[in-house]
Amino acid sequence: MNKSDKIYVAGHTGLLGSALVRELQSAGYFNLLLRSHEELELTNSKAVSEFFEAAQPDYVILAAGKVGGILQNQEIPADFLTTNLKIQLNVLESAHRNNVRKLVLFGSSCMYPRECPQPMSEDVLLSGVPELTSLPYAISKLAGLQLCLAYNKQFGATKFIPVIPNSVFGPNDNFDPHTGHVLSALIHRIHRAQEEGLPELTLWGTGDVRREFVYSSDIADAVIMILSSDVEKVPLPLNIGSGSDYSIRELAHEIAAVVGFEGDIKWDSTKPDGAPRKLLDSARLLGLGWKPKVNFLDGLESTYKWYLENWAK
Repeated sequence: MNKSDKIYVAGHTGLLGSALVRELQSAGYFNLLLRSHEELELTNSKAVSEFFEAAQPDYVILAAGKVGGILQNQEIPADFLTTNLKIQLNVLESAHRNNVRKLVLFGSSCMYPRECPQPMSEDVLLSGVPELTSLPYAISKLAGLQLCLAYNKQFGATKFIPVIPNSVFGPNDNFDPHTGHVLSALIHRIHRAQEEGLPELTLWGTGDVRREFVYSSDIADAVIMILSSDVEKVPLPLNIGSGSDYSIRELAHEIAAVVGFEGDIKWDSTKPDGAPRKLLDSARLLGLGWKPKVNFLDGLESTYKWYLENWAK
């Protein structure tokens, strides 16, 4: 991959997309193709086709999509399915038709069976039913992954590369407790509890389920390495994980320490937990030479700092 290559980052204003832009620019890539949601509606096949024909990107990173936590997956499941399916179909079809050299598509750890061996290797995908509370999103991402593999098989080239990051966090995350993922939603809720001087805070679930968290710049670094590497002989997809996990109870107490909240944290076990554990086996990616650089607690402090300077205001 040359510094002058045209790289289209779809979803460049979001958590993953913005991290990719920062890392690409820091590495000297200067020909980035960036379009906001208002400038390019990815669910519109005609608009996507016209963009690709005009821009002719060399590489594509598909970080755009409809994402959210357990609550939204339950409230608007059809939106999660149709939006993500349309985006993936439109972008991959146009990328194929316009001879893109490589495309990276982001899957999700929620694609794995709810009950499966830990850490989860890529080989256990489709060996069981995903967690029902995130099933709509999981199905849409499984479809995107299979579409990548189908294009590669049918046309005899490893151009479409699906990756599976675990729970991503960092600057530009969505901290809305209604629509955000667990870490960012907890930052907001615990910050508000601290700000309001609450003596206690009740959170969803038992607090016992475990999650692996990966800082956004580490994932961006992995994607840049993948685009620059020969992945012809590497089985796909590729997990991207940090290698360690935390219970949600531990996570809440770590966030409370960063925020300075000293009240009691209680748990409402009548609310859903989601899958009992999601720890990825990232051996395939580690074998290519990648490893995470950002310590979890350093990333957490950096994320809270960004939250204070941007979202909280």
